[in-house]
Amino acid sequence: MTGEDLPSAKRLAPAIGIAERPLGPARWGHVSPQDFYRAVLEGLPYPVRGLIGFGTNLLLARADPAQGRAALAALDFYAHADLFMTPTAALADIVLPVASCFESDALRIGFEISEGAQSHVQLRRAIVAPAGEARSDTDFIFSLAVRLGLGEHLWNGNVEEAYRYQLAPSGVTLDQLRAQPAGLRKPLSTRHQKHVGIDDKGNPRGFSTPSRKIEFWSETFLDHGHPALPDFVEPPIGPVARPDLMASYPLILTCAKPSLFCQTQHRALPSLRKRTMHAEIELNPVTAAARGIKNGDWVDVRTPAGGMRARARFNEQIDPRVVVGEHGWWQKCDELGVGASDPFSPDGTNFYLTVDPAVRDPVSGTQSHRSNLCEVRLVPEH
Repeated sequence: MTGEDLPSAKRLAPAIGIAERPLGPARWGHVSPQDFYRAVLEGLPYPVRGLIGFGTNLLLARADPAQGRAALAALDFYAHADLFMTPTAALADIVLPVASCFESDALRIGFEISEGAQSHVQLRRAIVAPAGEARSDTDFIFSLAVRLGLGEHLWNGNVEEAYRYQLAPSGVTLDQLRAQPAGLRKPLSTRHQKHVGIDDKGNPRGFSTPSRKIEFWSETFLDHGHPALPDFVEPPIGPVARPDLMASYPLILTCAKPSLFCQTQHRALPSLRKRTMHAEIELNPVTAAARGIKNGDWVDVRTPAGGMRARARFNEQIDPRVVVGEHGWWQKCDELGVGASDPFSPDGTNFYLTVDPAVRDPVSGTQSHRSNLCEVRLVPEH
């Protein structure tokens, strides 16, 4: 439920960032974190005073965590719904305890893998009762809508009625799904070449472009001051664009998602954490040997923007000029005796302290998370 069709939504000011990047996230009503921080702290283009967050661990998942902390602390009101007390949630005025997917019902219509999976409809039932006062995100949203006088737009807070509304076009009922916990299939057929269809005015539907054709030359980009044809542009902070930095930062820093954990989650689980106890940075053994670094050593990673610490993990397949970091490290694991990491300390393990928030893509406004210059040095004692 986005509420974009409500009359009050039509009166909202344009999304933050639309003036600087009209083709970016603001075009669809989304706001990038950096623009959000500026609006809170500087009132530009207009003040933002409140926020309701659902599970987004901004300070461990976006550049400039210090600015993010200042912005969240400056809000008049901040409510956050989450499974755990993350560093981001800790700044909220009210933290709403969320029930996990095993503690609440949820309707799933289609799984985006294949035609067969997409035809699958399932009512996922709760396996165990939620702990304490935990409730599902959906329950919180629907209850809040009722308290705000918006209940008529959300089935007066009745989540099951909303599920029935979603299911109605398929002919599948909620009672049928309850009787079949594994789910039911609503046969679908993939329609290839959907661009050849005819719209309601009798015109070829075409592609989702102004010309309705595949556009190698983009008039939209050209109208907004960007090149009409795609071209490679050197990263703003890299060995080619900034050779002056190479003496102090001779290595290229990129990052990758850890396969063992999901984003900033699950490091408190002993069964997973024991396989990777600490944040790691991958580098070639040749690169490490030149710096007196052994596999497993604690190292200091520095960029022109900031730094972090992690343990070295050798990978001979990585180019000797490149090192690979990973984000999401903050959580403690009591069972294994591993403490939490300060996400704002340059001696901590927050990868986003190394990212320059001022280096942003001109179209989307995204920071350069995977292209930076760095140096890696051995930490004598940790």
